[in-house]
Amino acid sequence: METDTVKIAVLASGTGSNFKALVEGDTAPGVVDVLVTDNERAGVLQLADELGVEGRYMYPGKFRTRFGNAEEKQWADFLEDRGIQLVCLAGLMRILKGPLLEAFHGRILNIHPSLLPAFPGLDAQGQAFRYGVKVAGCTVHYVDQGTDTGPVILQRAVPVYESDTRDSLAARILTEEHMIYSEAVKAHCEGRAVYSRVVRQQKE
Repeated sequence: METDTVKIAVLASGTGSNFKALVEGDTAPGVVDVLVTDNERAGVLQLADELGVEGRYMYPGKFRTRFGNAEEKQWADFLEDRGIQLVCLAGLMRILKGPLLEAFHGRILNIHPSLLPAFPGLDAQGQAFRYGVKVAGCTVHYVDQGTDTGPVILQRAVPVYESDTRDSLAARILTEEHMIYSEAVKAHCEGRAVYSRVVRQQKE
């Protein structure tokens, strides 16, 4: 029995390395259908063109770290009209608070560069490095109203070496992000992970 395709939208603000990993990774039956960015100069737009995925800039509103309510509603309406079934955040530098969370409740994923609940928020790699942890990592989780507080789907541990700098640690974490995100998206699209019943898998 064939599984229906799950249409995915990726929302990003920067260069798009996790977007690229999702496009090229095994997310079946999920397929990346569109890239939407809040930054009209974002490198991810060129990357989308190179990867053959439609890339679109949409105005996010006047605020720097969140959407305007009307603008977030426009984003949600666009994604719903397009038939998007799963939204993946890949470096979107805005907090979701309203229409997107309502329209896609339990269907928004995020990748975060720490082993949540440790080090939520900005510069998680730097937080971990300054704290002096021996093990860092990354987490894919569902998005809820809090900051990096939604149910965890997958985590991957990354050792911290004595020779590490903040940047070298961040680079190794990013490598793991590229692998773990596709795995988590595939788990959701296959029905093995849902918002209310998350299959928690931790890989060392």
